[in-house]
Amino acid sequence: MMRMSKAHVDLSPIKIEQEMVKKVDKEEVDEPLSPKARLFHAPGLNCCVVSMLGSRTKLNVDAIKVGLEHPPHPHFSTVLVMDDKRRGEMKWRKTKIDVDNHVIVPSIDPDNIKSPDKFVEDYVANLTMTPMDLSKPLWELHLLNLQTSDAEAVIILRSHHSIGDGASLMSYLFTSSHRKPSLPHKSSLKDKKEIERVGFWRRFLDMARLSLQMIWNTFVGVCLWLATALFLKDTETPIKGGVRVELNPKRFVRRTFTLDDIKLVKNAMNGTVNDVLLGITEAGLSRYLNRRYAGEDDKVTSASAKKDNLPKDILLRATHYVNLRIPPTESKASAHTEDEKKIKVVTGTKVGYILLPFSIAMRNDPLEYIHNVKSAVDRRKSSLEASFSLYITGILLKYFGFKAIAALYYRILSNTTMTYTNMVGSLEEVDYLGHPLTYIAFGTYGYPRTLSIHFISYIKKMTMLIAVDEGAIPDPDQLCDDIGAALQSAKDAVIQRGLVN
Repeated sequence: MMRMSKAHVDLSPIKIEQEMVKKVDKEEVDEPLSPKARLFHAPGLNCCVVSMLGSRTKLNVDAIKVGLEHPPHPHFSTVLVMDDKRRGEMKWRKTKIDVDNHVIVPSIDPDNIKSPDKFVEDYVANLTMTPMDLSKPLWELHLLNLQTSDAEAVIILRSHHSIGDGASLMSYLFTSSHRKPSLPHKSSLKDKKEIERVGFWRRFLDMARLSLQMIWNTFVGVCLWLATALFLKDTETPIKGGVRVELNPKRFVRRTFTLDDIKLVKNAMNGTVNDVLLGITEAGLSRYLNRRYAGEDDKVTSASAKKDNLPKDILLRATHYVNLRIPPTESKASAHTEDEKKIKVVTGTKVGYILLPFSIAMRNDPLEYIHNVKSAVDRRKSSLEASFSLYITGILLKYFGFKAIAALYYRILSNTTMTYTNMVGSLEEVDYLGHPLTYIAFGTYGYPRTLSIHFISYIKKMTMLIAVDEGAIPDPDQLCDDIGAALQSAKDAVIQRGLVN
């Protein structure tokens, strides 16, 4: 596997050549980048998003190019420029796009490809070694007319993270669909009549208790955030990143689970889908690390897999990213007028994160992993930690400057182990520019991580896409198998104990 150079990278703002943008409309007003979007252009934090879409039909390249001539996402037709008059402020500038410069159709001979799925993995891994071209809008579409195990063809959209986060790209995908997406209904926690039956003082005391909990949990979260920025580091496990891991290529491995299995466990645990996903991730990581800590000679045997080889008190934390936008609901998506049916493309990056610890241990009860994670997540739900992590960026940028805040965030990511996200997709099939999709998967790379785990639901499936540095995780398929086995163990436990609703 080829490796990129690990030479020292200065954490200072990138310099963009003035000749990058020559023909622009002078009447257009440049749009400044948000503080979070600027961070994604700092060396060491230069992050890209890989969107993998499985097509149920062969790709019509000409039709896709026509559909991309006027993309609904505004930043698909803007170029990044530097305003030297305002201390190098980064801005988006409107420009005309040449679709042929963004659509790549590699020449593929299926007869010479032994494993199409492995070919797609290798193709994406090679993409992570190639930097984005800053002289044009920061996205590119790769069309692979190659039949894989679960699709007739594969569409790979690579975009810079400053263009938008997962929610932004999902809204772009939905606006590019000829079929209206079916989104989850927004559920209320309590019926209005039930609230009215509770007395005034009871409601007052409950609100006071919840307010105190939020203040305390936020205080604890902020203290841990500061400690992580200053000195608190995760345990050096086999999957923890080394120096400048962001420069290494990443391999993306995909796995699909049945959403009904996840909901079965969710209902039995009186939790959420996210609780179950985090629980099986914790269990899968425990299984995987237990193998890695076993001796090389016996780590693949069933006996060593069951034996507890884990060191005590492992500190392993994930930056669990949280979308702070108000999510769209089915009630909005199913409006009566044609204008109301349109889904608006959200732009930028409006995500915060929480530092979520995973309890790495070998447990006899597979449901205990979900219990542990649920308790940790519930505490952080009752806090403003995610909002703090987003809005503190602008404050620190104003008073300490770009270089200092970039170094601070690089340190936080380096001192933790992995990234975790979970997104909700459409309940029914959608298409991308006329091509019906069998799966949707999002992943990220370009920042100091050896492991990122991303879940997204679509129709009746939950797709997991993991991005790994093969130097630290040489067997990503085994990690996927361990997470899948954790889900099966939780499902079996629910059924055996008669917890099915």
